Amino acid sequence: MVKTEKAMFGAGCFWGVEYEFQKMPGVVKTKVGYSGGKDKAKVTYEEVSTGETGHAEVVYIEFNPDEISYPELLDIFWRAHDPTTENMQWPDVGSQYRSVIFYFNDKQKKDAEASFKRMQNIIHKKIVTQIIKAGKFYPAEDYHQDYVNKHGVNSCHLASNPYLR
Repeated sequence: MVKTEKAMFGAGCFWGVEYEFQKMPGVVKTKVGYSGGKDKAKVTYEEVSTGETGHAEVVYIEFNPDEISYPELLDIFWRAHDPTTENMQWPDVGSQYRSVIFYFNDKQKKDAEASFKRMQNIIHKKIVTQIIKAGKFYPAEDYHQDYVNKHGVNSCHLASNPYLR
């Protein structure tokens, strides 16, 4: 059985962010959904889209740490979006599109904080990424899962960090 760990990131529209992580060897599973807001029995896209639930669109990842490290996942996270824009990524605006790293343990928190500092030394505009202890993950509706692979890369704006090109 493959040993796995988990990670969770919010970096704008979850379709393109999921696609970036899916391409990486060692990423065993991805699922898009919502986290970081009010605890409820169920959370829907329609509710999150209002911005009133406090949830971010996120990608939940299971990865094999023998093939890809958490710091390597953080590098993908930074490259997949612009961490200097608050509550927006390109055409998407709202707190659900914020830049956020959800950590599951103290080592991930420490790695995330070190990665943040390293990026802030590279990017000379203020980074607004939040680093928050992971809470409940609410899977998004089925039609959101694996969206880019189902509909093609032109179905979604695949973003990248303009400061790391």
